[in-house]
Amino acid sequence: MGYEGSWSGMRKYLEKEMLADSIKGRVRYGCTCYPGMDGCKIFEVCIDNKYKKQFSWETLYADLGKKGYPKDERNWGQMVDYTERIPAEERDAHMCREFCDALAEYRNQDIKNSIESDNPIVRMFAILDRRTGKRTLEKLKDNVTKQPEWLQKFYLLRLEAENINKG
Repeated sequence: MGYEGSWSGMRKYLEKEMLADSIKGRVRYGCTCYPGMDGCKIFEVCIDNKYKKQFSWETLYADLGKKGYPKDERNWGQMVDYTERIPAEERDAHMCREFCDALAEYRNQDIKNSIESDNPIVRMFAILDRRTGKRTLEKLKDNVTKQPEWLQKFYLLRLEAENINKG
């Protein structure tokens, strides 16, 4: 799991300790767990109180439906197989465990490795991180359109907040 202890403690860590000063108060992480979900959670990230990205079983289930998978094939095993066959970089939908795994990876490596990670969720954490400085952001500004569409919003938020014009 990507966090130990309470979610409120992890949220405080992400929002108060690790978030860049220029975007503090604008980014909010959320976690919801409904009874009977067998430990599955719904993680979401909001910018300026607007939902931007959700990580959940339901998100992946809906995405498989959009891709033409019939309901009877969208079971847990099918979704796990899908996440193992199709890299996170090539998908718009991600499961809650992928959020947790990415959070653990981000927390256990230096920021340079996180910003260069193959995992777009790890890069999301890194682009919002206070340790990602203006010089690094200047180097990254020309790569925004190479990011998955959902991740571009986080890059643009940070570049705008730091007054760095996108290349």
